[in-house]
Amino acid sequence: MEREHYSKQFDTELNEIRQRLLEMGGKVEVMINDSLKALVERDSDLAERVIASDHEINRLEMEIDERCLEVLARRQPAARDLRFITLALKIVTDLERIGDQCRNIGKRTLELNEEPPLKPYIDMPRMAQWSGVMVKEALDAFVQGDDQLAYKVCRDDQFVDDLNDQIQRELLTFMIADPTSISRAMKINQISKCLERIADHATNVAEMVIFMIKGKDIRHMSI
Repeated sequence: MEREHYSKQFDTELNEIRQRLLEMGGKVEVMINDSLKALVERDSDLAERVIASDHEINRLEMEIDERCLEVLARRQPAARDLRFITLALKIVTDLERIGDQCRNIGKRTLELNEEPPLKPYIDMPRMAQWSGVMVKEALDAFVQGDDQLAYKVCRDDQFVDDLNDQIQRELLTFMIADPTSISRAMKINQISKCLERIADHATNVAEMVIFMIKGKDIRHMSI
């Protein structure tokens, strides 16, 4: 009976970590959407709120890290439970870095809003939407233990990479044709790279989910 009680408590603790990760992931998804909305709509107030919200992401990272380490020390888990907790520790790092990328987008947006717009944003919102979906699906794969969804996230990263390459080429064309556009083009270039890195972090999470489920390390491998 005591062993059953211990097991239920442990399950409760693991579920708490899982829920906090989802909470953090949800906040990061909002940051991605809001950062691009601020860019497209030239909304400096929203950009400031995105920058400020990074503090909440940092706080959650520290809380989840502390909880994971506490469970590791007290429960000394093995096998799948150990992989789950070590994976959670890595996922919070990727989520925190996604928050950093959103904060950087907010900062570049504030700078761009001080100058006339360079061009309509067409591919950038697509990149943001796709990256946001990748983050959501990577977390869903983690919670549901769905390795096929995790593999899908890994494959989808190529689409974001292709959009980033396309934006780089367009911006280079602008800078060659009009040297006065260089400053604005460079800031847009940085935003595009931030979105590409967000997709990379989602891919990192998906790769770790596959390792958790299959015990297979697919990093640096073609999918």
